[in-house]
Amino acid sequence: MDLRKLKTLIDLVSESNISELEITEAEGKVRIVKAGAAAVAAPMPLAAAPAAAPIAATPAAPAAPVAEAAPAEPAGKVVKSPMVGTFYRSASPGAKAFVELGSTIKEGEPVCIIEAMKIMNEIESDCSGKITRILCENGQAVEFGQPLFIVE
Repeated sequence: MDLRKLKTLIDLVSESNISELEITEAEGKVRIVKAGAAAVAAPMPLAAAPAAAPIAATPAAPAAPVAEAAPAEPAGKVVKSPMVGTFYRSASPGAKAFVELGSTIKEGEPVCIIEAMKIMNEIESDCSGKITRILCENGQAVEFGQPLFIVE
């Protein structure tokens, strides 16, 4: 990716109300995260893409504090997101949530929906137990492997 295109993307992020943009191309991967009023570009070259050298001039250090801080592991089993998408606690806006705080669930029981590319994916629990924490808000964007629920 050339520097002009990178600057255009940084300007686009800083002038819009999006907070993060990630682009993957043949020469590498770039993630731009808005921190306050300034946008920060963090190049992430792919293993098979040595052509990402022009982007290497951009400092990658400022993006590190934006990464999720790893809190102490909570007690219980963590149900994680199997994909990137939007988290929903119920099948439709007016419907009852699949699980509530304190709900007892069985392995294979649906616990939420993650929308990815306009497809609603029902997420099933990989363990049995009681929901002790719900870690995501309805309509929140989630990443692959992000904790959704704590089950004891």
